[in-house]
Amino acid sequence: MDKFVCMQDIEPYDNWQYLYTSETDLRSPFYGREYSQFEFTNTVYNYYIHPLWDEFGSRTLYLKVLMADYDEQYAIIEMIGEWNDAIENDIMRLKRDVIDEFIFQGIRKFILITENVLNFHSSDDCYYEEWYEDVMEKGGWIVSLNMPTHSQHDFVKARLANYVEMLSLPAWRTMKPDVLFNQVDNIILRRLNP
Repeated sequence: MDKFVCMQDIEPYDNWQYLYTSETDLRSPFYGREYSQFEFTNTVYNYYIHPLWDEFGSRTLYLKVLMADYDEQYAIIEMIGEWNDAIENDIMRLKRDVIDEFIFQGIRKFILITENVLNFHSSDDCYYEEWYEDVMEKGGWIVSLNMPTHSQHDFVKARLANYVEMLSLPAWRTMKPDVLFNQVDNIILRRLNP
């Protein structure tokens, strides 16, 4: 029998904290953030989420930067909630307040771990196209990893897979960040150069 998991029990992946934490990274948009393990203030669908998730201006979507490697030029970002471009314009907030900051710091390859994106609602593709163009001209890419099937369906239906590669790697937690990055990078290279 499956165990029911409450939203507040879903924590950002933390096994890489000995390698990286966004709140101690001077180049991160989340530098200096302080967290409480006990004060639950952010919600998705009126359900509290764990306080370690970072808010970036959306009322329904939260994230955690799990790794930013400036030498290898990649970032791994885990997400939770409802990705709502139609009402909340989440992609604009994500692009302007998080992604642009990392691009400015030299990040060109983005892995979005989206297995906890419960729903996706699209609007236009302007910010996706802009993000894609920002990174592609410098050899970069954007990958969504393990998005649930129903959310992925809506994402693909909105033709956003033209800008964001959809991949499934269920065992990502068993890898170190550099191994995950290299595996994703190799998959993307094979797709681009069959």
